Amino acid sequence: MALAEDVQRLARPVRRWARTQQREYTRGAERPLAGDLGAMGVYLGLVTAGIATVRARGTDLPARIPLGDLALLTVATFRLSRRIAKDPVTSPLRAPFTTFEGPSGHAEVAEEVREHGGAKHAVGELLTCPFCLAQWVATGLVFGYATAPKATRLAALTMSMVAGSDVLQFAYDAIQKGSLDPEDHDPAPPR
Repeated sequence: MALAEDVQRLARPVRRWARTQQREYTRGAERPLAGDLGAMGVYLGLVTAGIATVRARGTDLPARIPLGDLALLTVATFRLSRRIAKDPVTSPLRAPFTTFEGPSGHAEVAEEVREHGGAKHAVGELLTCPFCLAQWVATGLVFGYATAPKATRLAALTMSMVAGSDVLQFAYDAIQKGSLDPEDHDPAPPR
């Protein structure tokens, strides 16, 4: 009992400091600093577990990453991050944390974070932001590459091919609409 009271007594100034920092940072805006801190803790825990797994397996880490693999994993990170954050098919993953706002671009949806403040808000922001998700996706691909490079390359190849297909779909649509027709665009008058 005395230990619990000592912990409570020592924690009070820390909690007071944290509340002051949040108040001064947010200026009344709803920002999920505690939830963001929790997300950072989860990320750190997953990275620590990944490192421990790699070490326990005795996996030799690559001395260098070939440029082709770097490009493959980069494109796969881009495509998978957008797939998770914006694709209509993955909306059930985001639904507990967001509300549907409408379509957004080609085959993507716009969603608003449902909760304001706390862990659900932080998760909602993470799941709707492809830039935020890229860190998590890239970390997963790096650990996959370190422990199962062939399987990871295969999965990355799939996502990279989808990204390439997306580019071709946009180009095809632009051609069909005449957007790439040089006659439709007046050049700047010569000076």
